[in-house]
Amino acid sequence: MLYHTRTSMDYHLAYLIIIERSLPMIRTQLEEKCADYLRPEDIEFVIAVTQGLEELGYSHKGLEKGYMWGKYMIIFRKADIKSPKVYARIYIRENHIVLRMYFNNVTKHANYILACSDFIQHPFTSEDGNCTHCSGEECKHRKKYEIDGVKYEKCDGYTFEFHDTTTDKVSDYLALFCEFFPPKKQV
Repeated sequence: MLYHTRTSMDYHLAYLIIIERSLPMIRTQLEEKCADYLRPEDIEFVIAVTQGLEELGYSHKGLEKGYMWGKYMIIFRKADIKSPKVYARIYIRENHIVLRMYFNNVTKHANYILACSDFIQHPFTSEDGNCTHCSGEECKHRKKYEIDGVKYEKCDGYTFEFHDTTTDKVSDYLALFCEFFPPKKQV
């Protein structure tokens, strides 16, 4: 019996085909469902982030119901892994776009964050999303970390939201994402 073993090149080519198909789909969905309230530059930001995350190996199912986070959202997970873990979301709200990334072990990356621009530092060091201890001291949703000697406690329901969503910031957001989730090296 002959078995065809797939090479990493096979998977890479298949993945590039998926990217080529998904970007027009996202653009069409945004233009059909959101054009009446999204600015063209919002659509371009969503496309740029989506393309960047896809190129890093993350996939999505297109526009999904936004529930309490917005009218719609795009949820990014690791491609080809049956894990429900979410790495990033784009919330599409009536009046703006929000990029949210899901980070752990923030203290380990403190020096990187300190070297970043204010718009990157803000979600980590501002009072936005501060934990109010609503579930007591044993809350499993509390993110604790330290940056530059300051201890932070954030509620993971409101952490790491980036509201400065212009296309000139996309490369900084993707660099931050790669700091926490380094891309696997191609063999």
